Amino acid sequence: MARKHTPDAVTATGTEAAPKHGFFVRLYTGTGAFEVIGRRKLWYAVSGAMVLIAIASILIRGFTFGIDFEGGTKVSMPVAGANGTAEVTQVETVFNETLGKPPESVVTVGSGDSATVQIRSETLSNEEAAELRTALFDRFQPLGENGQPSEQAISDSAVSETWGGQITDKALIALAVFLVLASLYIGVRYELWMAIAAMATLFFDLIVTAGVYSLVGFEVSPATVIGLLTILGFSLYDTVIVFDKVEENTNGFEHTTRRTFAEQANLAVNQTFMRSINTSLISVLPIIALMVIAVWLLGVGTLMDLALVQLVGVIVGTYSSIFFATPLLVTLRERTQLVRDHNRRVLNRRKPGGRSAGTATAAAESESEADEPEAPAEKVSAGTQSAGSAAAKPAPGAKPSRPTTTGRPGRPTGKRTPRGR
Repeated sequence: MARKHTPDAVTATGTEAAPKHGFFVRLYTGTGAFEVIGRRKLWYAVSGAMVLIAIASILIRGFTFGIDFEGGTKVSMPVAGANGTAEVTQVETVFNETLGKPPESVVTVGSGDSATVQIRSETLSNEEAAELRTALFDRFQPLGENGQPSEQAISDSAVSETWGGQITDKALIALAVFLVLASLYIGVRYELWMAIAAMATLFFDLIVTAGVYSLVGFEVSPATVIGLLTILGFSLYDTVIVFDKVEENTNGFEHTTRRTFAEQANLAVNQTFMRSINTSLISVLPIIALMVIAVWLLGVGTLMDLALVQLVGVIVGTYSSIFFATPLLVTLRERTQLVRDHNRRVLNRRKPGGRSAGTATAAAESESEADEPEAPAEKVSAGTQSAGSAAAKPAPGAKPSRPTTTGRPGRPTGKRTPRGR
């Protein structure tokens, strides 16, 4: 029994398309089978919801700023001690009993022998810091580098509010400079609508990433700002890759009626799917390795802040370059008269019975010539020669015509041929 094949689609002339391939085949070949632009309203709704949630979280919850921004005192102590392992709740109790107030936060960073307890509080005086170190040493007996209990294993550092304000100002200046430089590059590199879509995507990534930090409660440190600038650059790079393909596919789109502008852009997105996915995976793998090695093995909290913002930013940037930047570009371009006229011609050509058979054939031939610009001279020459041959062929019973051009080699020009009887 013959196997029945279900066509993917039917072309404008009524012919059936090739059978539908599997998911990974379509993903790797980039045949345009995944409808992204056609479902742009869905992606606008998803993106709008992400932005609204992010803004609401920023306004209501705010950010958890690190000590470098707000100022305060940080006390670090090894977890391992002669009196056992220091637990977070035990450290909070000692802090409260010694100073009569609770700490702002107590966290354990790292694992194994390198694990440390980090205590953050408001700014402590020298006397308060010394009293706290003594109380912690008496309670936990933390081990020093030689494996013996040592009060020198407990360290403290203080950051003034003035220093935190300077760090904040420098971070905002760095972010503003990056956005200005990115705007100048995009404005010079692409046309107006692409530049607008790319800059809107940058702000989308910035707002959503900041919203994730606010919603989850991740601590914002100077390393977070550095990582944020890094992922904004990654997002811009990923957007440029997709826009380059869109620009390539839509170059001279008004001269053919095979696809609408949105369909050409959707094909470009499909053709860059694997590149975007591979780029994101290559970026995420070292970030995860950085988080594992720096945090779990070495116990370095600063690298954790850097890796965390990069991980969030890469995910957001990959989403925005595919599902936000290109749909927004298509929406903006479809407002221009050139794209509206082109889309109207494409849709009119696809209407059944909209043209006679001869007109449709002529249009198809004309489109085929427009779609293959690599050899237009040959086609024109061949068409002219064919038309000339058809015109030179005499009708049955007609008299031979007189030549007006040079005949065969060696034959005198302008010589008359004998009339037929």
